[in-house]
Amino acid sequence: MKSKNALDWLLEEDQPSVRYLALTQLLKRPLDDPEVVAAKDMITRKGWAEEILANRDPAGWWVSGESLYRPKYLSANWMLLILADLGLTRADPRIERACDLWIERFAREDGGFAMEGSKKGHLCTTGNATRALVQFGYGDHPAVRSAFEWLVTNRDKNGGWSCFGSGRNLDSWEGMSAFAMYPTAKWTEGMKSAVELGAEYYLGKELHKQGGEYPPWYRFHYPVHYYYDLLVGLDFITALGYGDDPRLRFALKLLREKRRPDGKWNLDALHPDVEGGVAEWYAKH
Repeated sequence: MKSKNALDWLLEEDQPSVRYLALTQLLKRPLDDPEVVAAKDMITRKGWAEEILANRDPAGWWVSGESLYRPKYLSANWMLLILADLGLTRADPRIERACDLWIERFAREDGGFAMEGSKKGHLCTTGNATRALVQFGYGDHPAVRSAFEWLVTNRDKNGGWSCFGSGRNLDSWEGMSAFAMYPTAKWTEGMKSAVELGAEYYLGKELHKQGGEYPPWYRFHYPVHYYYDLLVGLDFITALGYGDDPRLRFALKLLREKRRPDGKWNLDALHPDVEGGVAEWYAKH
């Protein structure tokens, strides 16, 4: 039977991760609700998460144990970013093994995270890894705490971050997204200030006003990995408590305009540099 509306569609049982997230985040069902428990139990048995886990090596990596970062978008770093979005936690020993390996390989002495070959923390990698690790249940891990402190220390003094070393920019969103997942009870004063200044930076630009118009920012895509668009911006800025700010008017208008008559949205794109077999894999999965 075809679903009558978008919520019914999200609650269908063919993708337990989506059903679980719809029950808990949209319907606000408690974690001990029988339907929530059942959906969570099925996440690793059916759908996208099951398919991704089926390709994992028992040692905790995907594709290659030599690098957790390459090949890009298919190796462990990228698979873990997706699995974190699908509702898995370290309660699954396969996730715990992969995350422990991730931390072991990527945590740096300066407190940040970076891919193999880099000795110092890297903004995009640090933000993405900390966001996912908090989702997986590693919020109290010393390496994760250090990474959040690294984000504070390495922010622009006026708010925001730079992933490229050339001044703050909207594309360097990963720090904001990481804090959106980190419980505010764990924030230091420095973290609070970093978030407030970062939010003002994004809101001041209405999530998109930086230089000339850049079409990819107006195309909603997934997996996000390290690419920005207005839906990415709306996701973290509303999660941080700024959903009523009038400077979100343009982004919310775009979101409404993209909504189909049946209440759903299309996936506009994967992301700019995924081609060939990698694009086919993501399109299928």
